Amino acid sequence: MSSLDAGSKVEEVKDKEDKAGELLFCGATCWDIIGRKKGSVEGNLSSPTRLRPLVGVDIRFVASGCTSCHCVALDVEGRCYTWGRNEKGQLGHGDLIQRDRPTIVSDLSKYKVVKAGAGRNHTVVVTEDGSSLSFGWNKHGQLGSGSVKNEIESSPVRCLVSEVKHTACGGDFTVWLSSIEGASILTAGLPQYGQLGHGTDNEYNTKDSSVRLAYEAQPRPRAIASLAGEEIVKVACGTNHTVAVDRNGFVYTWGFGGYGRLGHREQKDEWAPRRVDVFQRKNTLPPDAIVSAGSVNSSCTAGGGQLYMWGKIKNAGDDWMYPKPLMDLSGWNIRCMDSGGMHHFVGADNSCISWGHAQYGELGYGPTGQKSSAVPKKVDILENMHVVSVACGVGHSMVIVDRANMADRLDQLDIHDGKAFDEENAASNAVPQNKGSAVKQTPKAAKALHNAKKRKKAKASSESEEEEEEENEDGSSSDEDEANGLSDSSEQYGSKSKGRGRPKGSKNSSGGGKGSGRGRGRPPSNKKSTPSQGKAGAGKRGRPRKT
Repeated sequence: MSSLDAGSKVEEVKDKEDKAGELLFCGATCWDIIGRKKGSVEGNLSSPTRLRPLVGVDIRFVASGCTSCHCVALDVEGRCYTWGRNEKGQLGHGDLIQRDRPTIVSDLSKYKVVKAGAGRNHTVVVTEDGSSLSFGWNKHGQLGSGSVKNEIESSPVRCLVSEVKHTACGGDFTVWLSSIEGASILTAGLPQYGQLGHGTDNEYNTKDSSVRLAYEAQPRPRAIASLAGEEIVKVACGTNHTVAVDRNGFVYTWGFGGYGRLGHREQKDEWAPRRVDVFQRKNTLPPDAIVSAGSVNSSCTAGGGQLYMWGKIKNAGDDWMYPKPLMDLSGWNIRCMDSGGMHHFVGADNSCISWGHAQYGELGYGPTGQKSSAVPKKVDILENMHVVSVACGVGHSMVIVDRANMADRLDQLDIHDGKAFDEENAASNAVPQNKGSAVKQTPKAAKALHNAKKRKKAKASSESEEEEEEENEDGSSSDEDEANGLSDSSEQYGSKSKGRGRPKGSKNSSGGGKGSGRGRGRPPSNKKSTPSQGKAGAGKRGRPRKT
């Protein structure tokens, strides 16, 4: 192919990217428990559904990630909409409150946002002028702001990169593509498996005498030295691995190597970019190739539009240790593709195709259709619709379809309203980002109050101290449990059941008297007490005197 042909091909690709349409959503809407609670969850949208705030809005780009429980959508005017889980400020609204409806990020209103990426708990956007902003969790420096001083940034902060063309996010790291010569790809964040591509995992011992290992955060975006001579034009990120393509069509992978997701015929981690030998010589990738990375697999389209996949493709069966063609999709003109945790969405010809393991209806087969599919299968309700773009996250999928000649078909689809967001209530409940611990303290205080009322005990000062110690022991793990999705009610129930059969005053039980308080589950003693003792007991326990 001549350079002129290649240039015109790239222009065609740009024209395709500029197309916009209606956003359709399928999958889970219970953002706080998705991926945390097993079994059926209410509110799943098993068919592609329109979202009320975006009806009639021209959406040109959607982003989510294989570890993301939040979504990003960009319209043709450059406005940025986010919704979903927001425990680390990843929606960029200046608070930690979940949004069930797509909401415009007001702090980005002065920018025209053209690209975006979503990680586990962070979001990165690219503006038309080549700058980049980010928001969300920053424990590992994944926001690229040059500092990890603030663990949570709930409003957009500027990334230390320039002339950015594209971005992609892994679980806890970020990749930027730049037009700067010799620094076309930059990375920041967690280096644990070498997914940053700098030849090291930055591992160190937390203390000289400790065997506990940690990984030094990299908050400042840094160009990958081994790719300085190549111009990287495409990139995709899995949870802990990266796939990149250079201008010559060569494919590079690095990071976590489990299940063969790097395509090097072995499961070894790669700390620096390594070329995939399958895509060389006559099988290099064309300029309009598609690249995608799931949590445990990778994929791309090569010559003739043939889709190749590698890694863990199905829950059962052997892993694909090197790229193999997926023959089920041979002959299809694939325009777009994305991968979630273990499911995939493809836009090809005038069809939308999905497959994989699903729990929440994210494959879009409808309420009467199958939940999962081991082989690619058409989404019937979208048949003969032109799919512009797709994005997959944890338990959800998004599709942009062209509205041309499809107004009647779109009107037949359901419209999801979602819970309205109460601005006044949010303002009163909003917590400054540097006081994130206060968010977690509130449920504990409520729990302590609830337990105190439930037990109806007015303990002496010594016993109340013991009770506080015990509450703190129970509550010390509550922060961690909240992060893992345990609800407050289950926490309270657990703490009640823990306190039920255990004497509170067990430390002084050998001494008897006041210090030997009974557990609630033990019957009262038949031992007679003097009237004075009975009075004291009644005042203390709130129980009637014994005759």
